[in-house]
Amino acid sequence: PVVSYCVFLQQEVALKALGTEGLFLFSSLDTDHDLYLSPEEFKPIAEKLTGISPPADFEEEVTHDPNGETLTLEAKMQPLQLDTMTKSKDGFLGVTHSSLSGLRSWQSPAVPSMSFSASQFRAFLPPKNKGEVGDTWWVIPSELNIFTGYLPNNRYHPPAPRGKEVLIHSLLSMFHPRPFIKSRFAPQGTVACIRAASDFYLDIVFRIHAEFQLNDVPDFPFWFTPGQFTGNIILSRDSSHVRQFTLYVPNARTLNVDMEWLYGATENSNMEVDIGYLPQMELQAAGPSTPSFIQDEEGNIIDSRGGGSDPVQFVFEDIHWTSEISREESAHRLEVTFYPFKKVSYLPFSEAFQRAQEESKLVHSILLWGALDDQSCSGRTLRETVLESSPVLALLNQSFVSSWSLVKELEDMQVSERARLHLEKYNFPVEMMVALPNGTIVHHINANYFLDQTSMKPEEEAATFSFSGGFEDPSTATYINFLKEGLEKAKEHLAQ
Repeated sequence: PVVSYCVFLQQEVALKALGTEGLFLFSSLDTDHDLYLSPEEFKPIAEKLTGISPPADFEEEVTHDPNGETLTLEAKMQPLQLDTMTKSKDGFLGVTHSSLSGLRSWQSPAVPSMSFSASQFRAFLPPKNKGEVGDTWWVIPSELNIFTGYLPNNRYHPPAPRGKEVLIHSLLSMFHPRPFIKSRFAPQGTVACIRAASDFYLDIVFRIHAEFQLNDVPDFPFWFTPGQFTGNIILSRDSSHVRQFTLYVPNARTLNVDMEWLYGATENSNMEVDIGYLPQMELQAAGPSTPSFIQDEEGNIIDSRGGGSDPVQFVFEDIHWTSEISREESAHRLEVTFYPFKKVSYLPFSEAFQRAQEESKLVHSILLWGALDDQSCSGRTLRETVLESSPVLALLNQSFVSSWSLVKELEDMQVSERARLHLEKYNFPVEMMVALPNGTIVHHINANYFLDQTSMKPEEEAATFSFSGGFEDPSTATYINFLKEGLEKAKEHLAQ
């Protein structure tokens, strides 16, 4: 309680010194919420004001060791199912043929098979301060924030990769020759987590937010953004040997790719947006990495690949993990690193209502066009602002069971009365709802209306929002008010 009161006093002092807008800006930079900006936290402002970015602290690129082990990766892909796109329902009316030319022609991986040096995969090894199972770190950090906004749409060719970017770029280039390993929208980059460890090996799971540019001049840009790439690698701590590697786009949901294309050559040109389903996009190691040449008992050099005779058969020892966490837990840690709003558990639709029944809570439900927790999302603004704010997280944990669902998934649940009630209240693109455990919607608000409400003039904000309980930006205050109204409406409904 004493600590909480001290934080409250500090927030009050900061609010008086900076004002509402200033404190909101300050809080967006203060990533550890200690009310002090470190040089690292201040860096985005310095770069914005000076226009100069300091050279990134990249590791030197790994050179190929001719005597080292080699890993062969194989790429598999099934093209996007065009009939899953919304615009397919009217026969792509109004969509020019040239816009979709890159999408229609992309039927298979650009490079079906490629060999890598095992040492290249040291890019996935953790930094020195991240050696424990469950630790997460940025392999390729996100560079987007409230000041940078998003990256330009009118681009065709990705920037030259450097350092650890080189490996990620090479991997994704097996699918298409123009991968952008840093997506236009936050959160971008690559995050990894140690899932298991032994004396000699690490099992590392990772998640990549990247996208492809499918068109080239003279056609206008067409962005193809999978919800995420995920995978895992088992490698030796010195990166001399890779036991296992896989990378893929998850396909469990009915829609998993966002697509955006321009109708002009400038950033202000009209843009079309759609979403669709990609059945398969994956890289798989053909087997563990192996040395190209070995010595026999007499010291003779032998080509392990055969060279006219039968190839050498390698036997690999079993790996016994001394510490590990589940794949689900490691995936969750990656998710929270990318999306702080996932500190609150978002359960599947039916499971959320069952949990709410058991715990006598309401359901905080979000219904939207694209996934809330990956890059195919239509709720970027929502998740990057109010849903990750501390006051909203606290209220959701205390009084609600949370869930988000795709519109299409609820449409497929034809026999579900709860799904029907949700769809009745839904308006494009995102609808936030408060529901009773039986599915009755007691309160709801559309994302567009919500954004209109929170973009009020400064003089109006003072009369509408109270900061007596500590700093809340207008959008946070509005969302908390929405949730509290839902709680009150639920009481009234149950009292009837």
